[in-house]
Amino acid sequence: MQIAHARLTVNHMVHYQARLDTTFAALSDVTRRGVLEQLAGSDASITDLAQRFRMTLTGMKKHVGVLERAGLVTTEKVGRVRTCKLGPRRLEEEAAWIERHRQLWSARFDALDEIVEDLKRKEKANARSKRR
Repeated sequence: MQIAHARLTVNHMVHYQARLDTTFAALSDVTRRGVLEQLAGSDASITDLAQRFRMTLTGMKKHVGVLERAGLVTTEKVGRVRTCKLGPRRLEEEAAWIERHRQLWSARFDALDEIVEDLKRKEKANARSKRR
């Protein structure tokens, strides 16, 4: 029973990491982030997005495909027009991951600040003792 639980945990972690990788890869490109910002305001066709970002339809289709695979965008084809809108993903897992690491780094920097302050106090005390 414990082996099955361990396999389930490892499988969850692999799935979780793959999802984070896919999302962060999608968000790593300035054009894709711009597309998300654009779609936050209103739905748009791939043609409209390509024109707004001054790129080819093929290029924009590739960007939209990356966003779709990450669940950040959905598309619907009506006639000859493929319309894009924000997808169902709310980035909660990604935000939680970022927050955990922000807290970790904040704690590390706080500890480093304490070491620096301690060294400064010791340096001042040494300088005062040498003056006497």
